[in-house]
Amino acid sequence: MKIGIDARMFGPAVGGGGLGRYVEQLVDQLQKQDLENRYVLFLKRENFDTCVIVNPNFEKRLADVHWYTAKEQIVMPFLIAREGLDLIHFPHWNVPLLCRTPFVVTIHDLILLEQPVSSKTTTRGPVVHWLKRLGYRISLRHAIGASKRVVAVSRYTKSSIARFFPRINSSKVEVVYEGVTGLVPSTLDDPHRTMTSPRPSPFKGEGGKPYVLYVGNAYPHKNLDSLLDAFAIFSESHPDVELVLAGRDDLFYKRLRSSVDDAANVRFVMNPTDAELAELYRGAALYVFPSKSEGFGLPPLEAMSAGIPVVSSNATCLPEILGDAALYFPPDDVEAMATAMERGYSDERFRAELIAKGREQVKTYSWAAMARSILNLYGNVAHRETE
Repeated sequence: MKIGIDARMFGPAVGGGGLGRYVEQLVDQLQKQDLENRYVLFLKRENFDTCVIVNPNFEKRLADVHWYTAKEQIVMPFLIAREGLDLIHFPHWNVPLLCRTPFVVTIHDLILLEQPVSSKTTTRGPVVHWLKRLGYRISLRHAIGASKRVVAVSRYTKSSIARFFPRINSSKVEVVYEGVTGLVPSTLDDPHRTMTSPRPSPFKGEGGKPYVLYVGNAYPHKNLDSLLDAFAIFSESHPDVELVLAGRDDLFYKRLRSSVDDAANVRFVMNPTDAELAELYRGAALYVFPSKSEGFGLPPLEAMSAGIPVVSSNATCLPEILGDAALYFPPDDVEAMATAMERGYSDERFRAELIAKGREQVKTYSWAAMARSILNLYGNVAHRETE
């Protein structure tokens, strides 16, 4: 079988944190596991060289076409069609409407439908935004409806698809969990390696201050305004503790930075590399995840893999993914968020429990297992196509 993968979002630096990581790990794991099928990877110029081929059955094609554009709709179907593929996997909903090759699509979340505030937030004018919003709905409906299979990254995402697209046959939607990338040394990839605490103690940040960490983007549904309010309450008892916010330096973070007082004890780390993220996780006293909506929730799992206690919103998929390894709070309750931060930071016995549970929870998720499930899905689709 000749399989294509739209890998233009390969790597966090190009495709964004969670989505870029997903594509990167899918490609890397399939190269390790599949010695039978042939693959064609469509990549942008920015990540063409960073995607390293180690399996002779894999080939790269330059597809320097940005997503969510008219060019994507026109050029990508041509680039795909000329490869004579049996199947192509789109790891996001941006499937070109004119693509005639049978395809599988991964749906990570339906946040733009679930969170009206995020869907209305834009850097464009109202007409352009309206057109983009319309394009999103059309593309999403096509991606789910015309696909041979839909990969949902959580049971919550599958239920969300059923809620917004009730006419879609739910049997073609398969839940396949993502994995966890151990950015700091752990036993995630090597079960024989001894687990040791990667963090120094006491926890120190810039200037020797302990810090609470958030990693991710600053879109409205991430709820960082509420986090800042909760941290202000927390700081009344802990004036020596910093809040560190790490993510991509975009308009949303620029807006957030402009709203933060210089004396607020908040530090921004923009565009961190994996090595820098590892250092941030390694030194954090606590990880907080205030999001109002997620499809999977990778950063708190990365924090757990680093041995960091996690306090999290109880919204959408997060209790499903994090299990009993996190302390939860309602995302709209600032006081409850501050109380959770206080307990997660100060209660040493409880912190130890969260750390131990977190290390067990992350063992549930494996990029290798994800790739095996998706490889089986490819085979099932091919089998049905030949019946």
